[in-house]
Amino acid sequence: MKFSVSSADLLKQINIASGAIGSNPVLPILEDFLFHVKGKTLTISATDLETSVKTEMEIKSDQNGSVAIPAKILNDTLKSLPEQPVSFTVDTANNSIEITSSYGRYKLAGENAGDFPSFPSASTNDTIKLNSDLLHEAFNKTLFATSNDELRLAMTGVLMQLDKNKLIVVSTDAHKLVKYTFLGLENKATAQFILPKKTCNMLKNALPANTEVEISFNKSNAFFSFGQTILACRLIDAKYPDYNGVIPVDNPNTLTVNRAQLLQSLRRIAIYANKTTNQVALHIDDGSLTVTAQDLDFSNEATEQLACTFKGKPLSIAFNGKFLIEMLSVMTNDEITFRLSSPNRAGIVNPAEEVKGQDLLMLIMPVLINTGH
Repeated sequence: MKFSVSSADLLKQINIASGAIGSNPVLPILEDFLFHVKGKTLTISATDLETSVKTEMEIKSDQNGSVAIPAKILNDTLKSLPEQPVSFTVDTANNSIEITSSYGRYKLAGENAGDFPSFPSASTNDTIKLNSDLLHEAFNKTLFATSNDELRLAMTGVLMQLDKNKLIVVSTDAHKLVKYTFLGLENKATAQFILPKKTCNMLKNALPANTEVEISFNKSNAFFSFGQTILACRLIDAKYPDYNGVIPVDNPNTLTVNRAQLLQSLRRIAIYANKTTNQVALHIDDGSLTVTAQDLDFSNEATEQLACTFKGKPLSIAFNGKFLIEMLSVMTNDEITFRLSSPNRAGIVNPAEEVKGQDLLMLIMPVLINTGH
């Protein structure tokens, strides 16, 4: 089997596929890409048995065939070549591969394509279509709030809830929560499923701008189809916590402040916070927000004052500064509103002005004020 292709085009496609390859594969063949040539089309597949990717590209070829190619050595070779045509010659008898560039020849040992795991089949009737920009935005806003605790399996992923004309995307680690709602969708499905964090990160990196994405799903898998690429993942089989139950409905104190100014202030103040709690306190009065942190163990202390708009009773409340910085970093609007009730109840953070058709709610649990640890 022989084919030729642009090195840059091939590198672009294997970059999409390589996200599916795990760092410690359970089988040696999972360190490979599966190359399948049919006519003038090369299909590249990769999998870690949980997430699988299949992407297609045009090539010059006069023979069909398949081979499994070690991913790392191929990736490193293509990265180190300037853009040029490269030729692949595969001896299907022993799966040896020879790559030819204008600089020379590179030989490597492939593996039998028949040993490569098969791609999951999309036997499902549930399908919706979304714009890639919307999905990208959803993952951008929610991924940071997922948990790393494998004992709370549901929280390690992102919940997607389809409710006829809206999509609700949720993530939480029990300290912070993000609920992002998109309205006005044309979809008839009512369903919910939990996507693994790895899949969301892969999609975030691989999705082209402003492209239609077809999402189909069944009880065990979800499939994302866009351009020449299909990404399949095994869904997280766990019950997602009742997140609506933790969102307070009565937070009468509202603080509106410039997002960028508060973010910069928090980055400076957090340097002086206790390294265990990352506690940063907000002291709020009419027209004035004082941000403080202290680390009693090292006699470190910092204070800054910001202008704000405040409606309610004067209030002091402390949060994990690291979490607040993460939240404000993924928001893009100029001004944000904190809705607060008391120092020991969760605070709600919203954009001061919502984007039409979208509703973003972030929740953060407080930490108790005046603890040195």
